[in-house]
Amino acid sequence: MPKALPVIDMSAPVCCSPVAAAPIDDNAALEVALRLKALADPVRVKLMSLLLTSPKQGENGGDLAAAVTLSESTVSHHLGQLRKAGLVESERRGMNTFHRARRDALSALCLVLDPNCCT
Repeated sequence: MPKALPVIDMSAPVCCSPVAAAPIDDNAALEVALRLKALADPVRVKLMSLLLTSPKQGENGGDLAAAVTLSESTVSHHLGQLRKAGLVESERRGMNTFHRARRDALSALCLVLDPNCCT
């Protein structure tokens, strides 16, 4: 029987000491790894780029699907993974769902990896 990963709440930005400060414990390493795993796909990186550079207050799934030339269901899956990692938030408006990047979560992840990256 495969070992199940522990369930952690990833809705809040990652919060632990920088990995270079001292050896991190297993829970903190898991939190960082799960967020990095969500970004370890070229389509997800491109979606994050589109969301971060959008002048709008969120992009709908159809526009994002057209931008990455994938089906809306595939883009929805990728956005779900980013949302589960706490890197994207989504809001339903009428018949559409709009998505935007959570800059605070990305900044927190950057600071955990390298506390000097954002100074």
